[in-house]
Amino acid sequence: MEDKRLKATARLLEVMNTLRRECPWDREQTFESLRNNTIEETYELVDAITDGNMEGIKEELGDLLLHVVFYSKLGEEQGAFDFGEVADALCDKLIYRHPHVYGEIHADTPDAVKENWEALKLRKKNRKSGTLGGVPRSLPAMVKAFRMGEKAAATGFDWEKKEDVWDKVKEEIGEVEAEMRAGATGDLEGEFGDLFFALVNACRLYGVDPESALARTNKKFRTRFDYMETQAAASGRMLHDMTLDEMEALWQRAKEEPTR
Repeated sequence: MEDKRLKATARLLEVMNTLRRECPWDREQTFESLRNNTIEETYELVDAITDGNMEGIKEELGDLLLHVVFYSKLGEEQGAFDFGEVADALCDKLIYRHPHVYGEIHADTPDAVKENWEALKLRKKNRKSGTLGGVPRSLPAMVKAFRMGEKAAATGFDWEKKEDVWDKVKEEIGEVEAEMRAGATGDLEGEFGDLFFALVNACRLYGVDPESALARTNKKFRTRFDYMETQAAASGRMLHDMTLDEMEALWQRAKEEPTR
């Protein structure tokens, strides 16, 4: 099995070398030109994971691996690094950040591992930007909020009991309502942002990934809404021709469908 994996890796690297030499499109690519494609491939992998599509996950992992190999090839051409150095650096990092596996430290729970991981990251890089400096600026806002909450919690800045977060959520709802009662003359967007941030922290404390939770609800809403449109079309109508009560009746029927 190990020999098969090594051969597959060597084959992939050789294919990349050939494409870089002989394909006009591959020859002209740069770090910058591949960036957006990498983001797109990552989201396609997320879609496959959300759908539980194992064949799709395998395919999208391959597409993402291509980008890792491509960037490594570009680094090699510039004399900066190659695929082997990328892999070795990753191994070194993983060993350093798992002292409970490779060293003397004890971490018996996932939370203890995560807390130790964050502390080691901060110590190793000695970031001038502090605890939150490692959160990528380009992350989607919800993912970014979750990661900042995680990193802040690793320093001890968190609610003593997870149930206490609901007081913060209620406080933020009250501030949104107060802003709306005032005619939204102030910063309604900011108040909604505070509410979202509190809810994201609630998800973190209760072990729920907010991005996955919202993706699941988005998928459910789309499936049910598509059902409504299909049923309306089957009766020769369109949704915008229906009353709200008629649409609500279709929505309830959609909810009763076993796959919805």
